[in-house]
Amino acid sequence: MKNHPEPLPSDNSSVDLDAEFRTSNIKEVLDKLDLELIGLKPVKTRIRETAALLLVDRVRKKLDLTAGAPSLHMSFTGNPGTGKTTVALRMSEILHRLGYVREGHLVSVTRDDLVGQYIGHTAPKTKEVLKKAMGGVLFIDEAYYLYKPENERDYGAESIEILLQTMENNREDLVVILAGYKDRMEKFFRSNPGMRSRIAHHIDFPDYSADELVAIAKLMLAAQNYRFSPEGEKAFGEYIRLRMKMDHFANARSVRNALDRARLRQANRLFEGARKNLSRIDLMTIEAEDIRASRVFKEGAVDLDGDEGANELLSAS
Repeated sequence: MKNHPEPLPSDNSSVDLDAEFRTSNIKEVLDKLDLELIGLKPVKTRIRETAALLLVDRVRKKLDLTAGAPSLHMSFTGNPGTGKTTVALRMSEILHRLGYVREGHLVSVTRDDLVGQYIGHTAPKTKEVLKKAMGGVLFIDEAYYLYKPENERDYGAESIEILLQTMENNREDLVVILAGYKDRMEKFFRSNPGMRSRIAHHIDFPDYSADELVAIAKLMLAAQNYRFSPEGEKAFGEYIRLRMKMDHFANARSVRNALDRARLRQANRLFEGARKNLSRIDLMTIEAEDIRASRVFKEGAVDLDGDEGANELLSAS
């Protein structure tokens, strides 16, 4: 006689998924992400999908439908200023609210925080960072700089080995997010298959369009009680389209730097102007002349040396 598997007992127990979603308070975080970041629809979709996976996983546990702890380590790829750090921060909040990390804090580091300069220096540095990040999320920006095979005296490999062990052994107490340029991160993963095997979620952050960058600029100004005049907004749109064609453009980061310079020019215009009795509107408004004074509008400015964030504070861009 053939042995037939015992039929599973019928189970009519259920869980109200909508109620679980409400009590988790992750909607608040997802809404905050929508408000904070213009565009980035593919990124927001992936974050919502990940949040849904974790919510359903938590609900399954309540019905004894265990499937093992999900792998939550991530890779964020994209150019500078595309919102990777902000998304990492919101991801840490989602993980905390769903109970996947104890504290939900974000520890953001680079190679210099992890790798030492002499024998015996790297291990304690890396372990100290991991200790601070336990119970939360460790965000490693420009993670590919950890690996420098061309330098025989480099200690990045030691840091990577410690990270790999911790990512595997502390999966329920730490989430690691690696970030950087897409092409360099792909090369890093090819050179470090152990790291690739531990990263379950790969999210690519696209560059912003010119219209999106203008919208970001308006949000940044509003947060500081500034605004564009209609002509000022038009001038900034022209500025962005020119700046995007130049080297070292860094999306929202370059927008922030440009606005810092515009505020300096506005202040100087008001100070040097004939009118000293200024209204609230005068003090809030960025005019076209505050934007068009940028050297980006000058012929031959396409050879800007470095990102405006680096040089704009030294010279009127």
